[in-house]
Amino acid sequence: MKVFIQSIVAQLLLTPYIYWRGYQAIPAKRSWRIPYTTAFVLELLLYLFGFFFREELPDSLFVPLMNICNTWYIGSIYLTLGLLCLEIIRFTQRHWHWFPDSLFSNNVKLSLFFLFIIADAALLVKAHRNVVEPIVKHIYLDLPKGSSPRDSLKIVMVSDTHFGEVIHKPQAEKLVALSNAQHPDAVVFVGDLLDYESRFAENEHIEEDLQQLNAPLGVYSVYGNHEYRANRFAKEKWIRKFSTLLKDSVANPDGTFYLIGRDDMVNKRRTPLQKLIAGLDTTKPLIVLDHQPWSFAEMRMNHIDLGLHGHTHNGQLWPYPWVMKLIYECPFGYYSKGGVQHYVSCGYGCAGPAYRVGTRSELVVLHIRFV
Repeated sequence: MKVFIQSIVAQLLLTPYIYWRGYQAIPAKRSWRIPYTTAFVLELLLYLFGFFFREELPDSLFVPLMNICNTWYIGSIYLTLGLLCLEIIRFTQRHWHWFPDSLFSNNVKLSLFFLFIIADAALLVKAHRNVVEPIVKHIYLDLPKGSSPRDSLKIVMVSDTHFGEVIHKPQAEKLVALSNAQHPDAVVFVGDLLDYESRFAENEHIEEDLQQLNAPLGVYSVYGNHEYRANRFAKEKWIRKFSTLLKDSVANPDGTFYLIGRDDMVNKRRTPLQKLIAGLDTTKPLIVLDHQPWSFAEMRMNHIDLGLHGHTHNGQLWPYPWVMKLIYECPFGYYSKGGVQHYVSCGYGCAGPAYRVGTRSELVVLHIRFV
């Protein structure tokens, strides 16, 4: 819902620009311009209807409206980027005359009009598949064994499922099938299990699917920032139906290693890591589940062995992965520093529209060897 509201930026800034440039490209005939203008007016009216009546509309109507408008939102971003590239070509052409004038004829403009539409549609199809067809990524790690008698451990790591208006039961069913096929010892959900409201997952009974996860050492979850949005007590109750919630608490599944689950840093009063590990046998492997990948220095100070994180989605939509690299010490993938190893997942689901450009949804399988 938040992204549906945010997409007003596309309506106010991007859509008028796209309309203007498209209007210049099509033939100056009523048979072209009337349908073209009508399509943009209908899209705007559809958006305004969904925006102003979002509280009154039933989910069965609101969700499709939101998905249609958000699809245009994503499509308009890449149409605008393409048009801006053409603006650069036009500008440089005036000064350096790189190309023959024939390339700027009306026929070429019309051809580019259709090329942009086809390319944008193809990009959206691929971007949607990047969400609904997640990959299984295998990561191999060596951790200090210490006093643990265990030699190896296989963990399925899932972050940012964002079950809600966009990510539904089929993605949950696929998650369970992919996880069970790996025969993990344990499954961990590293935050943002739910998107905004919990009622969508509750109405689809997604918890019944997640109860089918097979892991002899258990299924564990920690909070993400989205768990603090809207009805968080209902969310906590829902999460506990299929997993052990580690909210500033510690699990010692079989006595051979520790899972230390941190509350999300949205909670400014979350327990410091030093207090969480006080009294633990720190000669055994320490694995921290912490949704947002911010507390790397704190983990190094407390000699943690492995940190598992999500939150960033690796930017989800290009070119945001570049921006993530400027914000986070490690926005995605494997990272090691100061004796602490980390894996930051780009997530299983998505935030907002069900599209990923330049990223891919993933389920992570951690093959840990204790040495």
